[in-house]
Amino acid sequence: MEDVPRSNQDDAAWGIASHEEPRWLALSAILAAIALQVVLPDSLIRGLGNRALIPALEGALIVVLLVVNPSGRISKEQTRLRFVSVALIALITVANVVSLTELIHALLYGTKAGGRSLVYASVPIWLTNVLAFGLWYWELDRGGPGARQLPKHRQPDFLFPQMSTPGSAPGWTPDFLDYLYTSFTNATAFSPTDTMPLTTWAKLLMMFSPSLHW
Repeated sequence: MEDVPRSNQDDAAWGIASHEEPRWLALSAILAAIALQVVLPDSLIRGLGNRALIPALEGALIVVLLVVNPSGRISKEQTRLRFVSVALIALITVANVVSLTELIHALLYGTKAGGRSLVYASVPIWLTNVLAFGLWYWELDRGGPGARQLPKHRQPDFLFPQMSTPGSAPGWTPDFLDYLYTSFTNATAFSPTDTMPLTTWAKLLMMFSPSLHW
């Protein structure tokens, strides 16, 4: 069998540089997560202080993203926006963990709310978790959506099926929906499915995520 050049092997294993990606998909997921937090009952968000505080902070960070990047497209020159994106995702995650903690406390020690209302309240928490971890995977893989566009991006944190089967999808690169799908399947199967974590942080995230979905 003829040896494959080293560069081709690297392309097959590590993927090619990503194309410019619109930010609106990720922003839509963030807005959906904020909406899901807003509909939670007061008993599950009392640990967050004023009901409007977290949505207001999240909205402010979204405004910063839109002002600094009005085109809505993520280019390789805009990696400086990662700090704002990471802060926004972290805020959503922390708020959701607090709500989950309040839900567990209510289930274990009782509350004025009925059991049915608590079950209903668990749905927005579960959905927010799927969105939040999809955003984490998207923002952290290979240094983020901006860094993934660089020809010399670092090795990937996730191995998608298209990357492990050369020729199956020429020119394919992952976008936000691929990471959201990975988050959803990890949440429902309680384990990786078709996309495998390669690095330590990716394995830790995929290990931690199902523990918040039970």
